[in-house]
Amino acid sequence: MGLLTSLLTLPVAPVRAVVWAAQRVEEKAKDEYYDPAPVWRELADLERRLLKGEIDEDTFDRREDELIDRLTEIAEFRQQIP
Repeated sequence: MGLLTSLLTLPVAPVRAVVWAAQRVEEKAKDEYYDPAPVWRELADLERRLLKGEIDEDTFDRREDELIDRLTEIAEFRQQIP
């Protein structure tokens, strides 16, 4: 960018900074939301709770289905990323 262009676009610099920051926040949120590790940990914890008798079979089955659906959603999202 030349000096003239920099001077002319200076008034919108704060807007560009806010847009850049918002994009970084969105990327971080997506990274956390589509991270399969917490889902796998919750599945392991769910199985542990079932084996200890803390939850019943129906509760386990219902929550396991939800977590597997979540892992499927994560896998589909990750396949879309180039």
